Amino acid sequence: MHQPALNALVDVDPELAGLVEGEARRQHDKIRLIASENYVSTAVLEATGTVLTNKYSEGYAGRRYYEGQQFVDPIETLAVIRAKELFGVDHANVQPYSGSPANLAVYLAFLRPGDKVMGMALPMGGHLTHGWSVSATGKWFTSVRYAVTKETGRVDMDEVRDLARAERPKLIFCGGTAIPRTIDFPAFAEIAREVDAVLVADIAHIAGLIAGGAHPSPVGHAPVISTTTHKTLRGPRGAMLMSDAEHASALDKAVFPGLQGGPHNHTTAGIAVALREAATPEFSRYAHAVVANAKALAEALVDRGFDLVSGGTDNHLILMDLASKGIAGKPAAKALDRAGIELNYNTVPFDPRKPFDPSGLRLGTPAVTTRGLGVEQMPQLAAWIDQVVDAANTGQDAVIDRIAGEVAELMAGYPMPGWA
Repeated sequence: MHQPALNALVDVDPELAGLVEGEARRQHDKIRLIASENYVSTAVLEATGTVLTNKYSEGYAGRRYYEGQQFVDPIETLAVIRAKELFGVDHANVQPYSGSPANLAVYLAFLRPGDKVMGMALPMGGHLTHGWSVSATGKWFTSVRYAVTKETGRVDMDEVRDLARAERPKLIFCGGTAIPRTIDFPAFAEIAREVDAVLVADIAHIAGLIAGGAHPSPVGHAPVISTTTHKTLRGPRGAMLMSDAEHASALDKAVFPGLQGGPHNHTTAGIAVALREAATPEFSRYAHAVVANAKALAEALVDRGFDLVSGGTDNHLILMDLASKGIAGKPAAKALDRAGIELNYNTVPFDPRKPFDPSGLRLGTPAVTTRGLGVEQMPQLAAWIDQVVDAANTGQDAVIDRIAGEVAELMAGYPMPGWA
């Protein structure tokens, strides 16, 4: 059952309680390989389910527009201090509701409508909010997009430099949502200085790896850093903006009053707990294990004939092109979900298929590593993925059903925070 127990919810709304219990069991029983998902600790679950949700706190600690902040102010201050210490930054704002609003605050802080922003193109692994056309950031600002090379699946920094020199953007994003390789923060910083642009490192996917020392940090290279607080950081669904002292005031004003009203204090408390957990030696071991598992899984997939963008991974994320397997990403992802293996279909660089029916799959190891799976289990995961993809191609539903049972049996041996 769900932990903490849902006793009051069962009494008041048994229908909803049943749905929550069902989701908790689903998370427990399946192999969760969505690269942007994880499990928070029971302590984070408790913090986000407190009476802090009752309190309005517009403004910042010591400068609120409501009274009664005697406990909320220290909670937010604690989260800010922990973020600054963990990442080694001058300034942190823990109020953004999620990653996209955090990125929008960056635009509000440093650009005017129509100004140029440069970011990785979405089909190449970038994020919607880095200037893609369907996003407000692509509609309100002039977008300049860099790519990966077709031959390597990696960013060519010389091409990025040439594009920046030609277009002279005022803001440059590095980072994205489907990048399996280490981001070259020093090279991006050098380019940004050359064209007098503000460099923003979007580390939403890799924040936990950075905190744990398993990925290089953008601190000292990017004056502005944006991140979510879930994914590899294992916090609640929220976001943070971090910066050097020079850019702090503009970011704070952009978050409030520029975009938001009162922060979600229960989320702030959960962020504070997650940051405390991320400062421990245990978390550092976790971050390195995430990368080790991803590399082991990538190697096992390559051994089974899967084509991986860039040939492998340096971090938590694997991007797979299924074109050679004769199946598209969407039917493969749905078959894998039926088999108890949860991931997402995804475009791959230079994908000839449409975004809602792409050629690829995106998968990652943060959640399975939290559950305790190690490199010794990764070949089995690759074998199951291979068998399900083949079964989906040939209509072998019995194979998919068999693997679903095997997956549930495996995961029963690995405890999950939030389920007992």
